[in-house]
Amino acid sequence: MFNFKLNDDLELRLLELRHAENLFFLTDKSRGNLRKWLPWIDFTKEVSDSREFIESTLKQFGSNNGFQAGIWYKGELAGVIGLHGINWSNRSTSIGYWLGDEFQGKGLMTTACKAVIDLCFNELELKRIEIRTATENDKSQAIPKRLGFQKEGCIRSSEFLYDRYVDHYIFGLIKEDNN
Repeated sequence: MFNFKLNDDLELRLLELRHAENLFFLTDKSRGNLRKWLPWIDFTKEVSDSREFIESTLKQFGSNNGFQAGIWYKGELAGVIGLHGINWSNRSTSIGYWLGDEFQGKGLMTTACKAVIDLCFNELELKRIEIRTATENDKSQAIPKRLGFQKEGCIRSSEFLYDRYVDHYIFGLIKEDNN
């Protein structure tokens, strides 16, 4: 399992089964805000749902198809960041992320994304990274903008969120453009 220290207060750790309770309670505490943008919130009803998610992410990691890491701030689980699989033929991936309510606005996600980008380009030797965000999710869009991604387009009706479709912006970063 990996543990990636980003600074004195912040680290990324591969999610493990022992984190299921912490993950569930963080999700549950932030359910209202997370539900605006993430389609899986209503399916996360108890700790066993978080455990099943972690089991699937360990399989993802074991098959060399990306990872899901907990974002730990001052020893507390603050959120999750990971890759939505890796397209090895095209050497590309996309990053997904979320933070609990109480951890937003501290620069944690920008720092975590920067570390994942460095890992993708330097260790995994990928060529391209995407981040997709709902067109109305200004907070999530701020991350790729801050990190030098280019806004490449809009996918209309990209995702169904409970009672409506949302459009997504696609932000892309290629290795040569990464400073």
